[in-house]
Amino acid sequence: MASLVNKRILLGITGGIAAYKSADLARRLRDAGAEVRVVMTAAATEFITPLTLQAVSGNPVHLTLLDEAAENAMGHIELARWADLVLVAPASANFLAKLNQGRADDLLSTVCLATDALIAVAPSMNQQMWLNPATQRNVFGLKQLGIKLFGPASGDQACGDIGPGRMLEPLELVDRVAAQFDTGTLDNLTVLVTAGPTWEAMDPVRGLTNRSSGKMGYAVAQAAVEAGARVILVSGPTALKSPERVELINVASARQMHDAVMDRAARVDIFVGVAAVADYRPKAIAAQKIKKGPDTLTLELERNPDILASVAAINNGPFTVGFAAETENLIQHARDKLQQKHVDMIAANRVDLAETGFDADQNALTLIDANGQNEFPPQPKTRLARELIQHIATRFHEKNTTKDSRQTYR
Repeated sequence: MASLVNKRILLGITGGIAAYKSADLARRLRDAGAEVRVVMTAAATEFITPLTLQAVSGNPVHLTLLDEAAENAMGHIELARWADLVLVAPASANFLAKLNQGRADDLLSTVCLATDALIAVAPSMNQQMWLNPATQRNVFGLKQLGIKLFGPASGDQACGDIGPGRMLEPLELVDRVAAQFDTGTLDNLTVLVTAGPTWEAMDPVRGLTNRSSGKMGYAVAQAAVEAGARVILVSGPTALKSPERVELINVASARQMHDAVMDRAARVDIFVGVAAVADYRPKAIAAQKIKKGPDTLTLELERNPDILASVAAINNGPFTVGFAAETENLIQHARDKLQQKHVDMIAANRVDLAETGFDADQNALTLIDANGQNEFPPQPKTRLARELIQHIATRFHEKNTTKDSRQTYR
């Protein structure tokens, strides 16, 4: 089955007999790993109940434009920002016309106008309605707007007609949705990502570490897979499940992470260092648990190897991207890191903010390279990772237009 792990799919349902398939579609999307929220038009509720869709999606169903329970009573904005992709299935002839005209007279059409996520529609209607020049004119307009059309299929229809207008089956729609996240911008390339914290042992019980959930690094690895890359993820200790189609290498200390990276870095195309690596480690590790003693304890530390600088120093090495997690002077510290470590790009983020800091599901980045800087506002880490990977892919291809990809990794 196609993978939609960590994807947020907003399923819109309009009025039509094919709405009975939408319950199975919601279940199939969840089976593929997606989180699903449902918006129904008033006409859709005449064909299938909101309670059914709530049960199969696992989330409350949204029906009205002005939702008093939503923040500032603007549920359409919250949903528009939440979605990675909006899928309207079934999409009636009336809704196609409304979408093409830019109307916003109910919750679903308003969400479609307010979102910057990709919109896809799965048409469902009588074959003559589909073939009508007015509908075809609307379809042409939707394509010009960048809206994806999934179907329709041809065959027997509920009215007894035979012809085009059937909604695609749920499993095919899931495959079509999953394909939208496979960009191909990193096809045939190998990407090495580090994620999570490192752990520097003081004794068998205690140690030094950096705060990191690993969520951003894991999201970057997944986004690179979606872009077509072969991905190696070197991860410090986290509670996260390995992304699908990723080679996961678990490590604990900074030295272990350094060795795992340097064993592979010369044979990869892109390196993205997201991990929060401890700069120092205890000079000596006690063989037994250090017992409580005086009021103070002196611990002698020594420097860990600098993974990012080591990768950047490789002759004809990979396109190298580092992360700068800062609590002050974000841009200046990031620019200093870019120059001192001779990397291709720095992704800078503030980690002292509750909404985008440690353990949060959202993040915001400022990307800095020789071309200047680009701002990526707060958004879910999964979506941010996809935008980051697309930016990295663009810069990589600009730098390597006249160079052959190494493609020698075994």
